[in-house]
Amino acid sequence: MTPDEILARLIYRDGLILIIDKPAGIAVHRGPKGGPSLEDWFDTLRFGLPRLPALGHRLDRDTSGCLVLGRHRKALETVGNLFKQGKVGKTYWAVVEGGPAEEEGLIDLPLGRLDAGRGWWMKVDPLAGQPSKTRWRVMGRGEYEGKKIAWIEFNPLTGRTHQLRVHSSSVGWPIVGDPIYGSSGRDSVLPLHLHARHISLPLSNNKPPVEATAPVPDHMKELLGLCEWR
Repeated sequence: MTPDEILARLIYRDGLILIIDKPAGIAVHRGPKGGPSLEDWFDTLRFGLPRLPALGHRLDRDTSGCLVLGRHRKALETVGNLFKQGKVGKTYWAVVEGGPAEEEGLIDLPLGRLDAGRGWWMKVDPLAGQPSKTRWRVMGRGEYEGKKIAWIEFNPLTGRTHQLRVHSSSVGWPIVGDPIYGSSGRDSVLPLHLHARHISLPLSNNKPPVEATAPVPDHMKELLGLCEWR
């Protein structure tokens, strides 16, 4: 990205936070092996402050949408506490393979690490996993290449690693293009169809929550259109 391109992805800005529309396919922070990350462009987002903004939370490399940055230490502490306390409203859009028979529901499945050698890969773990809950509802249904698909709105009530991806896969309708938990694995020809659509942060007791909505990314428009999105 160029500086102009990252600025064009700025959805919200005030003295405490920034919210940007993260593109799919780029890591939010530098990994142990290096390589480009979203942090490479944070200098463009200082807007006169002496410190670079910093990540208030994380999104997976292949997930697009609303990402919150704190502009200074106090802001980061405030945002971090809101996430830890479950006070941040998060809405994700996804296209899944197949789809549920019902129109809405709650997935309540504890999640834990798959094994020590799999990094951040996760699994349903009823015995040792951490409580993990996701509300969902069907927004539309369709077909792609002769197979059923569904447009799902997810509202995670907890914030576990890969929560939406593991939950949806575990109940029988994995997210399209998921290279880890999807039916095609790394052989999928489609990118991950998971988008952080909306976020709501109650930063102040005296003001309404900060709200931000990220536009639908280009790589999801075709399948969402097949599921009645307009």
